[in-house]
Amino acid sequence: MRIKLTDRFCDSAKPDGGVRTDYFDTVVSGLALRTWQGGKSWSLHFTAPRDGKRARVSLGSYPATSLAAARGKALAAKGLVEAHQDPREFFAAQSSAAMSTAGLLTAYLEMHMRGRRSAEKVRQRLVRDVIPVIGAVKVADLHRRDVTRATAALVKRGKQAQAARVFEDVRAAVRWAVKRGDLDRNPIEGMASPGGVKKARERVLRDDEIRTLWHSLPTALGFSPAYQRILKLCLVTGQRLGEVTGMDRAELDLVAQEWKLPGSRTKNGHPHTVPLSGLAVGIIDDALTDAGNSPFVFPNSGGATTSLAVSRIVASGNRGRFGISHWTPHDLRRTAITGMAKLGVAPIVLGHVANHRTTTKAGITLGIYTHHDYAAEKRQALEAWANRLGAIISGSGHAG
Repeated sequence: MRIKLTDRFCDSAKPDGGVRTDYFDTVVSGLALRTWQGGKSWSLHFTAPRDGKRARVSLGSYPATSLAAARGKALAAKGLVEAHQDPREFFAAQSSAAMSTAGLLTAYLEMHMRGRRSAEKVRQRLVRDVIPVIGAVKVADLHRRDVTRATAALVKRGKQAQAARVFEDVRAAVRWAVKRGDLDRNPIEGMASPGGVKKARERVLRDDEIRTLWHSLPTALGFSPAYQRILKLCLVTGQRLGEVTGMDRAELDLVAQEWKLPGSRTKNGHPHTVPLSGLAVGIIDDALTDAGNSPFVFPNSGGATTSLAVSRIVASGNRGRFGISHWTPHDLRRTAITGMAKLGVAPIVLGHVANHRTTTKAGITLGIYTHHDYAAEKRQALEAWANRLGAIISGSGHAG
C-alpha cells in the first residue's frame, strides 16, 4: 500500500486485517513502514547492485526510529546503491559494532516479554544460562555453535528439558529481532533443539475415570476447596491450568456468562473469550464467595494461586489418592477437547475453544478472509460438554 507517510499515520498504523502489512512512502520511494501484531519497523526496498535482484534492508524499529530519521537513512541507503554498494552490508557493519547478544536478549525481555505470563521464567533462563555464556558475542557474529555453548552445560548435567527451553527462548528472541527489522537473517534457523523431540502426552480420561476423579476431589484435596474448583474448571472449560488459577474478577461477566482473558494471560498473547456453562458459573460463584474482597477468584498469599502449586499437589497425590492412574492437570484440558470432538463439534470450533491459532488462523482463508469469532458455536460446544459431563459425573452417562 502506497501512502504519504506522516507522524500521525505512523503512530496509529496497524496491520491490515491483522496480517503483516507494508506501507510504502510516496515521498522517499522504496521506504516502507512494516506493521504486525505487536510492533512496527522501517525498511528500504531496492535493487541490489551486485545481482540486480530485489532486496530489503532494515532501518530500525518505530517509534525508536522516527519518520524523519527513517527517511534520512533511506536516502543514505539509496546513495549507497547509486554508488554500487549494498546498504545491507553497510548497516550490518554498523549494527554489529553496537548490538551484542546480551543487548538483543535484554531488548526482547523488555519490549516483547514484559507483562506476559511466562516472562519471569524466560528472564531467569536467559539471565542465568545464556547471557553469562554468550552475552558478549556480537549479534552479527552469532553462530549456531554459540547457542550450542549456551545449552551444552545443561545437557552435560542431564537437564535436557531445561536445555530445550533455553534453546527455544533464544530462538524466539532471534526470530523476534528478524521480524522487528533488527536483523536481516536468522543465523540459527533450522537448528535442532538439544533436548530432542519431546513426545506429546496423549492421556485422555475415560468416563469412569472422570467420575472417580470428580468424586475423589473433596477427600483427596479436602484441605483446599480452591484447588478442587480449579481442577474442575479445567475439565469443564477446557482451558489451561495457568489461565484458570490466575482468573481475575475483572475478567468475568457472569450475567453474560463469559470469561474474557486478556492477551497478557494467554499462551499465544491473543485475547480469548470463554463462554461459561451453567456448571462453570456455579463453580465460579462458590469460589467468589470464598475469595472475599480479593480481586482474584483463587487468591493465595496476597496474589493468585499458581499453576505450579496445583501441579505439585496433583503430582504428590498420584500415588493412589485420586483413585485413577497417573494424570496431570493438562490431561483435563485434553479430555475436555476430546469429549467435545466425540460430541461432533467441528475442528475449527474446537480450535476456537482451545484458543489454538494454528487451527483458527491456518492458511490464507482462515488467517485473512475469515473474521467470524465462532462465539455461538463455542457456547454450544461448551454447553454440550457440560451436559455430557454432568451425565458422566452422576452416573447416568455410559462409562467409556
